[in-house]
Amino acid sequence: MASVWNDLDLLVDSPSSLTVTSTARGTIKDKAGFKATEDVLALQKAIDGLGTTEKTLVDILTGRSNFQRQLICKAYFETTGRQPLTSQNLVDDLKGDTHGDFEDLLVALVTPPALYDFHEVKKATKGAGTIEDTLTEIFASRSNQQMKALSDAYLAETGRSMIHDLKTEVSGDYGKTILILAEGKRDESKTVDPVKAKADAKALYEAGEKKWGTDESKFIDILCSRSVPQLRQTLVEYKALSKKTLQESIESEMSGDLEDLLVAIVKCVKSVPAYMAERLYKSMKGVGTTESTLTRIMVSRSEIDMLDVRAEYKKLFGCSLYSAIKSDTGGDYGEALLKLCSEDD
Repeated sequence: MASVWNDLDLLVDSPSSLTVTSTARGTIKDKAGFKATEDVLALQKAIDGLGTTEKTLVDILTGRSNFQRQLICKAYFETTGRQPLTSQNLVDDLKGDTHGDFEDLLVALVTPPALYDFHEVKKATKGAGTIEDTLTEIFASRSNQQMKALSDAYLAETGRSMIHDLKTEVSGDYGKTILILAEGKRDESKTVDPVKAKADAKALYEAGEKKWGTDESKFIDILCSRSVPQLRQTLVEYKALSKKTLQESIESEMSGDLEDLLVAIVKCVKSVPAYMAERLYKSMKGVGTTESTLTRIMVSRSEIDMLDVRAEYKKLFGCSLYSAIKSDTGGDYGEALLKLCSEDD
């Protein structure tokens, strides 16, 4: 697996879903001939009848784009004659008729992407202790555009800025890195300055490998601010200078949550789909499955780059994502995940 992360060939010119949020590589698309009112009637029948018809819920909600699901939510309010509150009524009915991981997945599907990210961030920071693993995944992998949408959703839902609240939840160098990423101000330039890439590689080498003790601030500054193409060139230059990859240097020089976050940023700079494939593998590996991670990634990447996540999963782990999900999950939850995955590879 490390060899894939160490392979820097062709990296500089490959596309990046960290900077371009496109639907071209998603498995879920707009359904042709879509009629929200027809879907609402089918959903009502599935929910209100004797026993919930889970197959109908799965087929409709995994067979429509998020945009179309929002239209279904709106039509659902109008049809049921209740007060529209940001998809609350359909959410309430889904919560009342389903449970557990299946309920969580369906609710995630009918939630707008930025609002879903907001719920995941709030869940990770509420109560005693912060779930850094979730924060690391979200803040390392989202584009500036997605981060802006998340910040807007946070403000709309709480009346406070996300950065204001995060300051009370995260601290130290890890917290500093999260707060910089939360600003969503990474340089988006497409041009690469090779001289600057060499200088940054040298600065990183001298801040880590070459000195006694590590200057974490230099790593944070460069990894959080430079454009993806610029950082990719810097990774190439660093390997030429150090004979080790930047990821290997971070892993040997740092520890804990900061190490995890900086490694996640490096991995996302290289390939967000490969990073997500690795996260999915770890969520299903060993005894028990981390369904919250599995749900979040399958839902959030389904319209962006799930085709690439599938390809990277096969490349990294030698089996298809579809077969892994099939062997590790079951019931209606498993069926819904397989629909988001779409096909076996």
